[in-house]
Amino acid sequence: MYSPNTRPSRHGLRSGQQSLRHRLILVGTAAVVLVAAIAAATFYFTYEPRTLTVAVGPTGGENFHIMQALAQQFARERSSVRLKIVASEGGPAESAAAVDNGSADIAVVRGDLGIPANGQVVAILRHNVAMLLVPAPSARATKDGPKSKPAKIEKIEQLAGHRIGVVSRADANLQVLDVILRQYAIANSKVQVVVLDPNDVGAAIRDDKVDAILVTGPQTGKALADVVAAASSAKEAPTFLPVGESEAIEKRFPNYESTEIVANAFGGSPAKPPEAIETIGFMHYIIANQALGEDVVADFAEHLYAARQTLAAEISSPFKIEAPSTDKDATVPVHPGAAAYIDGNMKTFFDRYNDLLYWAVILLSFCGSATAGVAGYLRAGKRAHRSELLERLIELMQSARIAETPDVLDRLQAEVDAILASTIREVETNAMEDRALAAFSLALDQVRLAITDRRNMLVKLAA
Repeated sequence: MYSPNTRPSRHGLRSGQQSLRHRLILVGTAAVVLVAAIAAATFYFTYEPRTLTVAVGPTGGENFHIMQALAQQFARERSSVRLKIVASEGGPAESAAAVDNGSADIAVVRGDLGIPANGQVVAILRHNVAMLLVPAPSARATKDGPKSKPAKIEKIEQLAGHRIGVVSRADANLQVLDVILRQYAIANSKVQVVVLDPNDVGAAIRDDKVDAILVTGPQTGKALADVVAAASSAKEAPTFLPVGESEAIEKRFPNYESTEIVANAFGGSPAKPPEAIETIGFMHYIIANQALGEDVVADFAEHLYAARQTLAAEISSPFKIEAPSTDKDATVPVHPGAAAYIDGNMKTFFDRYNDLLYWAVILLSFCGSATAGVAGYLRAGKRAHRSELLERLIELMQSARIAETPDVLDRLQAEVDAILASTIREVETNAMEDRALAAFSLALDQVRLAITDRRNMLVKLAA
C-alpha cells in the first residue's frame, strides 16, 4: 500500500544535500576570494610605488639639486620607488638627525661628520676636498691701492694669529678647519674664524676681512673654482697651502682621506695651483634608515645606480655615484639591501614572497581537499537518494497492483510524476549517469504499466 510517511524522509535528505551544496559553494567562494586577496596584496606590495622621504640640504646646495633631479628622474621613469625631498636648512648634520629620529627614510650626509646611529650607507654621492689658500695681494686692491700689506703666509703653521675665512652655508666646514689646526697644534684661540657665505667671498677678500680661506667641494666643482677666481687677480694667483700631514690626519680621523688637488686644476696663467697640492678629503654619502626593509633599499639602490648616466647628462653639479665597500672591515656600515644589490645578491620575486606563496599553496591544497571531500560526500548522498527512489518505484509498482480504488491509483500516479520530474531535471543538468538513467526509465515504465493495468481491471470489476 502507498504510505505518505515516506515523503518527509526524502525531502529531509534533499534538504540536507542542498545545505551541503550551499556550504560547498561558500567554501569554494571563500577560497577563491582569499587566494585573490593574497594575489592582490602581493601585486600591490610588489608593484605599487614606495615613496621615501629624503632629507638633504641646505636648499641652495649642490646635494639638494642632485637629489631633486634624482626624484624627477624616478618620477619620469615611473619607478617602483619615488622620492619626497625635504630641505634640511641646517645642512648635512640636520639631515643625519632626521634619519636618527625617524622623520626621513633617506638622507645625504657628510662622512666627516659621522654616519648617524640609525643610518647605513647606500652609495657614495661625491668626493670633496679641502682647499686652503691665501688670496693674492693684488686681489685685495681697490682703486686707491691695497688696503693693507698682507702677511706672508706660505704654510699652515703660519696661520696662527690670522683671520681664516671658512666658506660654508651651514657651518659644516668648521670641523674640517678644527681637524687641520689640531694636527698642526694650532689652538683655536690663536686664530680668528670668519664664516663666509659662498656669495660673500669676493667682498670679504676685497674688504680685507680675511687672511686665508678654507673651502671644501668637488675638485672640479663650482665652489672651489669661485673661491680661486675671487682670490686671484689678472697677474697673480693665490697661494695654495698644502696639508702635508694628510696621511697622519687620515689615520687619526678615519672619516677623512689623504688626497691631492692636481696641478693647474683651475686653469689659467699663471697655473693654479702651480703643482699638485696635498690635502684631505671626505665623502658625501646617501644613507638609508636601517629600519627600512632590505627589499625596499635594494630597489632604491637599483634605480639610483641606473640613473647615474642620465643625471650626469642633465645637471652641471659634479658628482659620481659610487658603490661603497661591502667588506666586513669597511669604514662605514652599508645597508644590507644596498649590499645585496652591489654584490649581485638581490632577492627574486619568489625569494621575497616564498613564504607567502608556500602558505597560499598549502591553503589551496586544503581547500581543494575539503571541496573534493564534500563533493564526494554529495555524490554518495545522490547515489543513496537515487537508490531510495528506485526502491520507492518498486514499492509503487507493487502498491498499484493491489490498489482497491481509482483514488489510490491517482495518488500513486502523482508521486510517479514527481519522481519523473526530478529525474528529468537531473538529466538536463547532466547530473545522472547513463546507467542510472536506464534503471529509472525501466522502473518508471513498469510502474506506469502497473497503474494502467490496475485501472483497467478496476473498470471491468465496476462494470
